[in-house]
Amino acid sequence: MKKIILLIPFLCFNLSLQAQEKETTDEKTSIFERKHEVRLGAIKLLAGGIFEGAYEYIIDSNQGFGAYMLVNFDSSSDWFENYSLTPYYRMYFQSNEDYGAKGFFVEGFTSFFSSDFDFEDVVFRNDDQKDVFDIAIGISLGKKWINTAGFVFELKVGAGRNLLGNTDSDAILKADFYLGYRF
Repeated sequence: MKKIILLIPFLCFNLSLQAQEKETTDEKTSIFERKHEVRLGAIKLLAGGIFEGAYEYIIDSNQGFGAYMLVNFDSSSDWFENYSLTPYYRMYFQSNEDYGAKGFFVEGFTSFFSSDFDFEDVVFRNDDQKDVFDIAIGISLGKKWINTAGFVFELKVGAGRNLLGNTDSDAILKADFYLGYRF
């Protein structure tokens, strides 16, 4: 009986040590093992009052998926999109396996956006502006850098084709410099 009574506190103490050890290993997760990333489009925000935020889920070291959300707060700007939601799938091409989801990438995207369309009626001689919706599908190329603290720097350029034909242009451009954090 004395052995059982002495064994119970020893087991409880041992379990509490293992629980604390688990917490410290979770805190020291490598930056390349983290799966979530948020980014902010810096050039559009500084130059024109256009907010573009992004979220990416890292599937593994070679691929990820996510979405961009754009809101144009400056109605007088020349940027064609007022609002957009752009889901994407991304493939990374990095030769070193130590680096996860960084380096050169190719991205396929589908953009759902609303835009202002200037409509000129030559019969009634008036100009109207309509808010139209369109969908575009396209591809982007870029490069992503990550420092050891988890800060992300990304440069991306891409183009897509408008599918519905509701806008002035047949194509869209996706480009910016992004700042973010991986967690």
